[in-house]
Amino acid sequence: MQISELIKNTRSCRRFRQNVPVSQSDLEEMIELARYSGSARNIQPLLYITSNTREMNKRIFPHLGWAGYLKDWPGPGEGERPAAYIICLADRELSDDPEHDLGIPTQNIMLAATDKGLAGCRIASISPKLPDEFKLTENLRIMIVLAIGSPAETIRVSDISPGESIRYWRDSTGIHHVPKRKTTDIIIGRY
Repeated sequence: MQISELIKNTRSCRRFRQNVPVSQSDLEEMIELARYSGSARNIQPLLYITSNTREMNKRIFPHLGWAGYLKDWPGPGEGERPAAYIICLADRELSDDPEHDLGIPTQNIMLAATDKGLAGCRIASISPKLPDEFKLTENLRIMIVLAIGSPAETIRVSDISPGESIRYWRDSTGIHHVPKRKTTDIIIGRY
């Protein structure tokens, strides 16, 4: 798949085929691609925890907030939950501003998931109790959780005009719609 197609097909997926496993080797290959990302001052403060067992996934799931714009949807039900998670952490002993390093590696993971026929969702709505599940030391902070699995939903991107809502939504058939601003509306200068 060409890079442009890979980027266009990498969407935030929130419903998965929970019974389709994601292997540890696939998770590690995704993290391998994340580690090639640039890092501010090359400090490389990000660390990862993987989970692809039902037992640990069941412990992680209640600590996550899903799809804030879908107010009547509490998140994926049993059978539609992710088969795996990659938890991204920052080592605060290495960097006090690791936010600069988070976007590119997590996008690399999402692109790698799409390339493998999987899907992912970055989740930043995380319970402060999730670190307790892993007995993390004080210097480690969970930055974001990536839900990974075989996609069980259709996602459509549509262009919007200035002033239209950017809120994603689901139609009556369950298709997840994602409005995006047009290129001509986000380029504000040409010199």
